[in-house]
Amino acid sequence: MRRTQAFIPTSKEAPSDAQLASHIFLSRAGFVTQSAAGLYNYMPLAKRVIKKIENIVNEEMTKVGAQEVELSFVTPASLWEESGRIEKFGKELLRFKDRKETQFVLAPTNEEMMVDFVRNRITSYKNLPVNLYQIKTKFRDEARPRFGLMRGREFIMKDGYSFHSSTEDLDREFDVMEVAYKRILSRLGLDYRVVEADSGAIGGSESKELMVIADSGEDTIAVCSKCEYGANIEAATRAERKEIPEAPEATFNKFQTPDIKSIDDLAAFFKVDPYYTVKTVAKKVIYDDSEEIVLFFLRGCDTLQEVKAINATEAIDIVDASEEELLAVGIIPGFIGPLDQDKAKHVIDISLKNAANMICGANEEDYHFIGVDLSVISEVAYFADIAEVNEGDSCPHCDGELSFTKGIEVGHIFKLGTTYSKALKAEYLDENGKAQPFIMGTYGMGISRLVASVIEQHHDENGCIWTKATAPYMINIMVSNIKDAEQMALGEKLYSDLQEANVEVMLDDRKERFGFKMKDAELIGFPYTIIIGKELVNGNVQIYERCTTEKTAVSVENVLAEIMEYAKK
Repeated sequence: MRRTQAFIPTSKEAPSDAQLASHIFLSRAGFVTQSAAGLYNYMPLAKRVIKKIENIVNEEMTKVGAQEVELSFVTPASLWEESGRIEKFGKELLRFKDRKETQFVLAPTNEEMMVDFVRNRITSYKNLPVNLYQIKTKFRDEARPRFGLMRGREFIMKDGYSFHSSTEDLDREFDVMEVAYKRILSRLGLDYRVVEADSGAIGGSESKELMVIADSGEDTIAVCSKCEYGANIEAATRAERKEIPEAPEATFNKFQTPDIKSIDDLAAFFKVDPYYTVKTVAKKVIYDDSEEIVLFFLRGCDTLQEVKAINATEAIDIVDASEEELLAVGIIPGFIGPLDQDKAKHVIDISLKNAANMICGANEEDYHFIGVDLSVISEVAYFADIAEVNEGDSCPHCDGELSFTKGIEVGHIFKLGTTYSKALKAEYLDENGKAQPFIMGTYGMGISRLVASVIEQHHDENGCIWTKATAPYMINIMVSNIKDAEQMALGEKLYSDLQEANVEVMLDDRKERFGFKMKDAELIGFPYTIIIGKELVNGNVQIYERCTTEKTAVSVENVLAEIMEYAKK
């Protein structure tokens, strides 16, 4: 492509709301333009990047036997009513009616549509397994779209669904898809981690996220210093603590603690490590059709993980309970303990099961219990993992330590089981001729988010640094002075030779200053730029490598061979 013919409207100015590097540079370099909040148009350069990512996805899906389909962008709302998700998704699900007053939704995900696609078309176990996927635009009506392509309302997504006659076969496919997704990210040149995750509104059992490591990532992930364990902070677990603080010695008793309401004050008052105190977090838990006060108990050195808390109560959301709401049901804020279970539902962190030598609220103003042995309630209390892991905690799989890093979620795979097939009555006949619901897996990957993720991981202060697998053009030929016939002739020859060799090449033949062209080349992020300039009189040109910012002098006779070697590296 000749630059004088290319539509690449670069700019010195970034959008006023741009904060992330990908939002800034993709906008400035002429890849995307915003049409409305959370809605973006893809310009020619972006379309080339997207196609490259899609091609890699398609190649890897073909290798594992997944078949591509394309579902309607508009989904009948009746399918979401069948699954019971139409209210659960809330306002993010855009609903509308057609001229016949039939309600539809713009699908943010396609579990319902794909199940409907398969039901009554696959009727026998003999036709299973099958893995179907599509790459298509989705719409999620985000309340606060931001960060460019990272969190837009409209996005391009690869969503796949597998159908099985046994959980064992689903397990096999799940592992195959994890490996395929890892190959995709490796081919794209990304540093990533596969982490354990929460299933969220999609549902299902085992769930893993593929995270691109980047400081700008919205997700915090816990990773092990020795093994490959990684987990989203919402799902991370830990081994039992290796070093246990010295336990306080006290027989069970009620102790007056005037105005001691915080864990720090409580630990200081009794001169004990917070490990031996019981923290209480009072929440109002919201269900589909009701709400209630729930008390969450954990060690004083820990923090409540709210997603774990939601999962433990099978709620749809939790919010803080006010002091007035607690007092109304007879709960004394600041002095709440787990030994009185009559006032509200209790959820106790698993680390407190059978814990001894504890100090906790006595459910009476200005009093705490000391010397508490929680084994007395182990048979009647509800225990669950509700604590957030801390940096330095022990890995649940080895003797390594957990640390935190930031990641961008670009893929998510779930074992759905029969969640959707049962709801939509999608069944097949097993070996005995008995109707059974399909056992399902689902495999998503954000294509447009991957575009942004590459830049979040690969950029500098001057602009984009595309990986070779994602670069819109591998080589940029920059003629410094197009009025110089010798420079222009060499540029045209190299352009023709590289095209003949099937190398993606841009010829910058604009009548602009050298500095302006060079800044554009760095902003756009071509992996290599051949600079044809003043050194041509000495028989030399320069090859500029974007990722290292190094310039190498090369003779005119060797430049084609050299640049081909660079491109193959």
